[in-house]
Amino acid sequence: MTRFDLTDRVAVVTGGAGTLGLAMAHGLAEAGAKVALLSRRREAIDAAAAALREAGHDALGIAADVLDPAALADAAERVEQTWGRIDVLLTAAGGNRPDAIVFGERDLFGLTPDAFRQVVELNLDGTLLTIQAFAPSMVRAGRGSVITISSMAAQKPLTRVIGYGAAKAAVDNLTRWLAAHMAQAYGEGLRVNAIAPGFFVGEQNRALLLQPSGEPTERGATILANTPMGRFGEPDDLIGTVQWLASDASRFVTGVVVPVDGGYAAFGGV
Repeated sequence: MTRFDLTDRVAVVTGGAGTLGLAMAHGLAEAGAKVALLSRRREAIDAAAAALREAGHDALGIAADVLDPAALADAAERVEQTWGRIDVLLTAAGGNRPDAIVFGERDLFGLTPDAFRQVVELNLDGTLLTIQAFAPSMVRAGRGSVITISSMAAQKPLTRVIGYGAAKAAVDNLTRWLAAHMAQAYGEGLRVNAIAPGFFVGEQNRALLLQPSGEPTERGATILANTPMGRFGEPDDLIGTVQWLASDASRFVTGVVVPVDGGYAAFGGV
């Protein structure tokens, strides 16, 4: 298990108060990493960091917006002052907006430029700005692992989520571009990869996927019918992949997008 060991390494997780971000942060901590969690929500990120500390891990909660370069720079400085360096960056901050969904009374032509732009900015700009703030520590050390978060919406166009799908497809492209650039410009120790979660039930999509009774909605049932494993993902399903990409076990892996999706991306429906 030493190849997967993250003892004494320092990981930063944006979106660390979210369901998936926090689960992956726990996975990094369980492998030995010291973890800094970022979120815009002060109370939520303090509670998330406290939960990690109560589990016996070294954790720090920082309130910062991934679209605020000054706040990100301050956060990076705080992490380095606390632990001396940054070895792993997981960019789990992202999501969608109700006014950016094309469904029901809002058709394609009712989608406002502002709603579309804000979704793209959160998912794409937020990823790049975060990397610009935290990756310089890795460049100075000559090693580090950046893990971005993609989506099934980047793998296959999904109905309703036009801005989110476009943004996540751009994150895939950005991940590959950065993988090549970082290795060529700063050395083979700098790696950039992505995880593409399948359909997981979280705060933002619960009502879209599940009825109050716990039974799947019509959309949820369609998803399950096209997922060979026949279930939604559990947050812990992401831990093995994030530990692999963060550790030396994947030291010759860069520029890949790894689906963790129960077979959804591989299934043609027949």
